[in-house]
Amino acid sequence: MIRVNLLPVKRKKKPKAVPVFIIYMVLLTVVSGIVSAYLFYYLNSQLSSLKHQKKTNEATVADLKNKIKDVENYEAQKKTLEQRTNIIEELKKNQSLPVKILTEMSNAVPNGVWLSSMTIAGGNINISGAGFTNDDVVNYVDNLKKSQLFTDVYLQGSQKTGADKVITYQFTLTCKVKA
Repeated sequence: MIRVNLLPVKRKKKPKAVPVFIIYMVLLTVVSGIVSAYLFYYLNSQLSSLKHQKKTNEATVADLKNKIKDVENYEAQKKTLEQRTNIIEELKKNQSLPVKILTEMSNAVPNGVWLSSMTIAGGNINISGAGFTNDDVVNYVDNLKKSQLFTDVYLQGSQKTGADKVITYQFTLTCKVKA
């Protein structure tokens, strides 16, 4: 006899294989997570080292700015010192020039001539005076021409004047001081 079982038999289902793309997706997710974590820590360490370097650079810049200020102050002091030194040297130079001029003038004045005024403007000298004779005045002009200190000696005029029975010759002359 043949038996036929018409009752359904529960059979165990074969487990279906996990699709390959899901395995690949899980592996890709895990790998990308690991790569992301590595990049996060790597970039974090880079960031912290750059922050540290920035702080040290800022400290260096601040130190260099202080040094630059010191150098600028030094240069300003040096410049003012040089200006003061130049002014002092110029004053010494200018101080000795009038002494030289007066010495040359007194050496050039012959007997019988006296000076009444002398003005110095820049390198030009205007002299006015008097002499007993016209020859004394001419001798004075010649003595100034022979001097090493004066150039362009020019007698502008001489005028005979008489006061109290004494006859004098009033004169004016100009000259220049050699540089």
